[in-house]
Amino acid sequence: MTAAPDSTSQDTQVYLPDFCAAGTLFIVLLVAELIAIALTLAAHTPDGQFLLSLSKTSLFVLWLTLLGSAILCQLRTRLERAGRKRAFVIGFVVLVLMTLVVAELAWQIPWRMTGTSVINDSHLDFILRTLAIGSIFVALAMRYLYVSSEWRRSIVLEAQARISALQALIRPHFLFNSMNTIASLTRSDPRQAEEAVEDLSDLLRASLSSTRDRTSLKEELEVAAIYQRIEKLRLGDRLNVRWDISDLPLRARIPSLTIQPLVENAIYHGIELLQDGGEILISGKRDGRYLEIAVSNPVAPGKSTHKDGNKMAMTNIRQRFELAYGNRASVDVDDSDNTYTVTLRFPVDEDGS
Repeated sequence: MTAAPDSTSQDTQVYLPDFCAAGTLFIVLLVAELIAIALTLAAHTPDGQFLLSLSKTSLFVLWLTLLGSAILCQLRTRLERAGRKRAFVIGFVVLVLMTLVVAELAWQIPWRMTGTSVINDSHLDFILRTLAIGSIFVALAMRYLYVSSEWRRSIVLEAQARISALQALIRPHFLFNSMNTIASLTRSDPRQAEEAVEDLSDLLRASLSSTRDRTSLKEELEVAAIYQRIEKLRLGDRLNVRWDISDLPLRARIPSLTIQPLVENAIYHGIELLQDGGEILISGKRDGRYLEIAVSNPVAPGKSTHKDGNKMAMTNIRQRFELAYGNRASVDVDDSDNTYTVTLRFPVDEDGS
């Protein structure tokens, strides 16, 4: 097992949107055009020149928006490093200065080329009015970005807290049972007892030390397999696990501690309640740009599968999937025909690409 990275996730540091992205640019331009329409309506007089006024205002506002987005696109990394408050102050000053420069060019270029101005205001009035309106809109935009960044940061920190809580859910009776099993093996099979101690050490290290939001599917499956081996020592022939995962890309990323809690639920709320035990099926397949992983276990007749521990783990996984993938992922449960199946469906993301 490799050492876990620093607990400070980069996601908690990111608070400016990616102005280089086409989706962000489209939204920014749409809002800019709405602002241009609002300004034209506010200044419009009934002279039949509304469309002409709108075209001039739109041209000016859209140029400001495009230049501002280009500047923020280039400066985003440096602004992120400057810290949240300094980044917004610097961004505000840069955008206001850019507004002044564009306003001056909009006045000077037609005047120099034709000797007349296409702007009805005087030079000073136009510059001051543009400065005032630009400062207000830039300040509102920067304030929105600040509030939005704080909201995103709180969401990420909450998700990390949920992961930490899930990492702490190694049940005490599981540890007691494992230690008792290991103690008995030291007399009957010392070599197997040594392997069990190593497995338990690896499981605790993976479950309690990792602070990453996501891990590779290979590492996640290894944690689940280690957990299965330890429980196999306790339950013996009552526990069988069948792995059908050959079609899964093991480099794909998945929220950490996702599969192991499902296997744990399958054992404690399924296999352990059956006198003769049963088989857990862990299967996976790739469906285009999505992965599907299912964990299925038999359920004792008349036994409820909705115990608190089960519900808590499922709620945790659902919330973390929603945070990581939004509506692109799903966590479905099917408890029909004395079988309990949890199916995870999420986008393929190999090494963050």
